[in-house]
Amino acid sequence: MDLRYTAAEQAFRDELRRWLTSVLPDVGPPPPHDDWPARRAYDLRWQRLLFDAGYAGVDWPAEGGGRGASPVEQLIFKEECERAGAPYVGVGFVGLLHAGPTIIAEGTAAQKERYLRAILRGDEVWCQGFSEPDAGSDLASLRTRAVRDGDDYVVTGSKIWTSHAEVADFCELLVRTGDEDRPGNRGISWLIMPMDSPGIEIQPLRTIEGTTEFAQLFLNDVRIPVVNRVGEENDGWRVTMVTLSFERGTAFVGELLEAMRLLGELDDLGRRLDLFRDRSLAHRVGHLLAAFDALWALTKRNVSQAAQTGVPGIGGSVFKLSFSEHAQALGDLAMEMLDRAALCADPLERHGTPLGNAPQVHNWFKSINLTIAAGTSQVQRNIVAERILGLPRTR
Repeated sequence: MDLRYTAAEQAFRDELRRWLTSVLPDVGPPPPHDDWPARRAYDLRWQRLLFDAGYAGVDWPAEGGGRGASPVEQLIFKEECERAGAPYVGVGFVGLLHAGPTIIAEGTAAQKERYLRAILRGDEVWCQGFSEPDAGSDLASLRTRAVRDGDDYVVTGSKIWTSHAEVADFCELLVRTGDEDRPGNRGISWLIMPMDSPGIEIQPLRTIEGTTEFAQLFLNDVRIPVVNRVGEENDGWRVTMVTLSFERGTAFVGELLEAMRLLGELDDLGRRLDLFRDRSLAHRVGHLLAAFDALWALTKRNVSQAAQTGVPGIGGSVFKLSFSEHAQALGDLAMEMLDRAALCADPLERHGTPLGNAPQVHNWFKSINLTIAAGTSQVQRNIVAERILGLPRTR
């Protein structure tokens, strides 16, 4: 087997690298992390630049309007963007990584025509309305109710941890449409909710970092057209599993590359400052280097599977579980190695090794929520046990 890049793949890398080098100086740094209208404008401008250059939806199939890139090209794209310090998807992550791929896999022709190009062009932002105050990890116990009234569903309930709801145009919304005496996942539907619909109240939630990335939604008799349902009525749980396979399977690849870069810089710091005289510290760095290398190999497998089947598959749960816990260990390691310098804007400036222009403590805060977001580690372990290992379900 020839594991070298083909001439076409190397040409793709060279072309992308030249484009990034030419365009990034004009993009500039992102706005403050708590100015979401400005962040929306910044992120959507970047998405439009990608679209105009032919790179938008590099991991989307051609029939969905994407580039239809090979698995190797997809990984080259992510590697080069991380190497160049290009903006991440930002406020576009739900549309680009969750809703768009779900509509490609499950949507009608009319839904694909209406929503996919707008997501790729950076015209519209999506948020996710899955979790509820009493239905987070136990998503099947959600209570938000949708009652059919002619050509509309009338929706009442509440959603929480809704990312970027303040600046979103649409929401991928899970509702209960089945009989109330049949709880569980059998009566759930997946709807597209316009965020300018009457009856939606958005209450921002301020995090420990001082940002309002999340919000709680209160839905009071919100009317959503039946044509906005993706999949059949009461079949939303199956559609949701498609959405979550994307969220857990390929959505964290950028974070993995960022973690690998950070770990490499910490390894360099430890060697130059002779910190590895502490053998336990050296052991922790080595363990994480091996773990991230294995996760990169698993990423290649998941991307290849997604290219063949259209969805990443349940292997995404293995990736999400392992990455989130190792990323937390990396956050702890970085804080320990940097000590008080972790609070500085350029934590390693005095050592000549920049780790970005934000205090490392922000990355540490971010790593803490990784074992909760996109399904807790406990949920992922259940999925791995039941669907991969074939162990019996607990009663």
